[in-house]
Amino acid sequence: MRIVLVEDNQSLRKGITYRLTDDGHAVDALDNGDDADQFLKQEDCDLVILDINLPGRDGLEVLADMRRRSDPRPVILLTARSTTQERVAGLDAGADDYLVKPFEMDELAARVRALARRKDVAPRRTVDLGQLTLDVEAPQLLHRGEAVEVPRRELSLLVALAQAGGTPVAKETLLDKVYGVGSGTDDKVVEVYVSRLRKRLARYDVSIRVHRGIGYALIASS
Repeated sequence: MRIVLVEDNQSLRKGITYRLTDDGHAVDALDNGDDADQFLKQEDCDLVILDINLPGRDGLEVLADMRRRSDPRPVILLTARSTTQERVAGLDAGADDYLVKPFEMDELAARVRALARRKDVAPRRTVDLGQLTLDVEAPQLLHRGEAVEVPRRELSLLVALAQAGGTPVAKETLLDKVYGVGSGTDDKVVEVYVSRLRKRLARYDVSIRVHRGIGYALIASS
């Protein structure tokens, strides 16, 4: 999954990012409510982990604005406040789950897994790629109903390319989709994943075309 984490405590933000990344998720880590509000209006993700006490707009304001614009993405609230009143306020604002600091990383990981399993979080979406079908929510690549084995990073790259509908996607954008914004990873790694993915897809008449100076585009035969 692609997860947006909004937490102003640097050490906690890094700790959560490392754990979620180790669990196979791409993480976009932000440290204030104003940036989070703008980011969530412009970018796609599967889950938001949102601290309540933030610089700028607080977490409850960010969450309330999401729900006002009918944004259904699930939200886990983080807070140092443990009173029932505060919990109720967070849930009434539209939170799907609530964690009180300090918490164990294993518990957070379990809450993330639980939300990922909910069938009603978002409608399942698929993209037809000639002989293949890409389930972008799972995510999973299928050939005639059978799963095609694709490593996690390559699968994230494939989802980003497929959702672009044949439009070239910049290398930097693909890197953000795979590793999360601000990961610090060298964008040359995208070339490696593209090369590996291209070989996997060739047998199904699906190719990845390079547009020099622009990016990569996914091309599937009819």
